Amino acid sequence: MTEYRAAFDADIDFVNGGGLQAQGFRLDLPSAALTETQIGELFVRHLGLAMVGRVALTNLEIVEEAHKGSRGVADTATDAAASAARTGAAGATRGELVDLSHPIRAGLVTYPGIPAPTITPHLTREASRDHYAPGTEFAIDIITMAGNTGTYLDSPYHRYAEGGDLASLDLATLVGVPAEVFRFTDATTRGIPAEALLDRDLAGTAVLLHTGWSRHFGTPEYAQGAPFLTEAGAQHLVDAGVAIVGIDSLNIDDTESGGTRPAHSILLAAGVHVVEHLTALDRVPVHGARFTAVPPRVEGFGTFPVRAFVELPVG
Repeated sequence: MTEYRAAFDADIDFVNGGGLQAQGFRLDLPSAALTETQIGELFVRHLGLAMVGRVALTNLEIVEEAHKGSRGVADTATDAAASAARTGAAGATRGELVDLSHPIRAGLVTYPGIPAPTITPHLTREASRDHYAPGTEFAIDIITMAGNTGTYLDSPYHRYAEGGDLASLDLATLVGVPAEVFRFTDATTRGIPAEALLDRDLAGTAVLLHTGWSRHFGTPEYAQGAPFLTEAGAQHLVDAGVAIVGIDSLNIDDTESGGTRPAHSILLAAGVHVVEHLTALDRVPVHGARFTAVPPRVEGFGTFPVRAFVELPVG
């Protein structure tokens, strides 16, 4: 689905005196067919302004660009998804499922220095024919891999010896969690600051950080200059009450900072799950999808690959 944003300068007067100016402002649009007046109304709602007397837009341009999450933009698809979720009737239409996981294969390098997975047969199809009736055969294979392989979830135990392990995680915090996507594909700095995450109510959500870095996955470029969440950004998400934080980058932390891992430390100490090495976040709308990432129920283990995906809004 093509998404549109408006770029403009703005001059606002207030009925009780004073004014506000903006240069080069960008705003999500529900369609490209809006008038200048309608865009001005969206701008006012996005900023939450009161007592506005006049809005004048200049240098207005509508461009094809992925939404960044502007407030006040009508989203009928989101409303439809919420209604369907409330109904919960058998046979109800399901939204499209989008896989956000990298496939795992023998030899895959996810993170430099972590062993690549190996896959070997335990019982080949040929050998199984000696154990079963004619025409019946099976393959049973052995995979050896680190927990940090492919797209994986970190539990508190990954960082803290006393933290909850994979077997302790509450499914309610892993399945169908409302997703809020923040887009940083055009960011000019690597670190994602708290200020970039202030414009939404995030309590109980899965915050997915779309950096576009997954395009380098499986290449040497993936390990250098990767985007990350700053310490202040992590603290803001904990304070906001999020359930999960995911990123389509090498690590939620800056791996080039000399070994400190503040984002992991803050998030996992608060019981906030971390999912790293996501992909295909460009296919997920900023609001309305529901995120799922469930690892196996392994005791005494801190991190493991997941089949991460979202269900898109119906409509």
